[in-house]
Amino acid sequence: MIRISSQQIFSGGINRLQELNAGLNNTQQQISTGQRVNKPSDDPVAAARILKLDQELSRVETYQRNVNLADNRLQQEESALESSVDVIQRVRELTVQAGNGSLSANDRRSIASELKERLGQLANIANTRDASGEYIFSGFQGNTQPFAQNVSGDWVYQGDQGQRMLEIDDGVTVPISDHGRGIFVDVPASEPTFFAEVASGSSANARISSGMVVDEAAFSSVFPDDIVVSVAADGTITARNRQTNVLIPLTEPTPPVSFSDGMTIQVAGAQVELYNAEETGGFDFVLKTAEKQSVFTTIEKLVYGLENIDKSSPGGQADYDDLIANSLINLDNAQESIILKQTELGGRMNAVESTKTFLEDSSVYTNEIRSQLQDVDYAEAISNLSFQSFVLQAAQQSFAQVSQLSLFDRL
Repeated sequence: MIRISSQQIFSGGINRLQELNAGLNNTQQQISTGQRVNKPSDDPVAAARILKLDQELSRVETYQRNVNLADNRLQQEESALESSVDVIQRVRELTVQAGNGSLSANDRRSIASELKERLGQLANIANTRDASGEYIFSGFQGNTQPFAQNVSGDWVYQGDQGQRMLEIDDGVTVPISDHGRGIFVDVPASEPTFFAEVASGSSANARISSGMVVDEAAFSSVFPDDIVVSVAADGTITARNRQTNVLIPLTEPTPPVSFSDGMTIQVAGAQVELYNAEETGGFDFVLKTAEKQSVFTTIEKLVYGLENIDKSSPGGQADYDDLIANSLINLDNAQESIILKQTELGGRMNAVESTKTFLEDSSVYTNEIRSQLQDVDYAEAISNLSFQSFVLQAAQQSFAQVSQLSLFDRL
């Protein structure tokens, strides 16, 4: 015969009530949160899988942010390139117009004036910033303006040749930037050419025009060496090969030559103007020869030719015709360079779009699995809640009756 004390009866009843109440509270929490698993003890296996799925969703969300950033950057670059093609096309139309033999000198100057405006417009496009204020064509130097005018007023590239990459999925990276040198500067020229600049360490007041090649045969005899034009303290002007240091005689004006502000000189088939309003000596200029020419230099040389070539002078008409023909070729090369970059961008954007779709599908699939493990079945939960409430009430009533039993009631 087993004896059960009153204390055991009360303890067992209270424990049972607590268990039923805890179950009821757990079901209520599931209904209120909409989640079947609110703590690991609810379902340890499901909780572990939910944790892994949450990590996967976090990874996908990070890559989705990167995809959106890459898409925005590439679309902005594509828009800038499209605008630059439109500007170059307009410059080409003006160049064709300038080739009309019936134009007067004033007409050519008017065309040159619009070309200067288009040049500034193209520079603004090349200096496009993204939403964070960084320049999109300056390589890694996002805070450096890619194109700026030097002391002579010519547009030069100041960025580096870096290309930014962004990871948009595990092991998948995509370039999100292109440096301006590869797009606007390294453009094949129709013939060997040069870029004129003031040598480093020279007077800050010294300036040189963009100039042009007026005798291709004479220029080819020097190419690919650079030409250094020196102005001595007494105003004497000399020219020499940069590498060999061999003197090159000036073709125009006839030596001996003394510097005067804005004077025109010709050396080895290249023609430029030298300027220095305040000082009259002690500085160097460099004519950097190259087989490539930036689209900015192409337009600058076109403007220079329209404003300086005298078609009525001996050889003037031939120089002018060469200018127009070479400018058209160089502009076509610049357009081709940009269009090739647009094609490359299209491939990148397709890759980004494919990755974006994949990540969206992955997110939906992962959320579905997580929902199956995490979300509560309201019909089942409400049924359980009703049943648990009934059982708890019955247990409470039963415990109340049992707790009133006493041997003193039988005496």
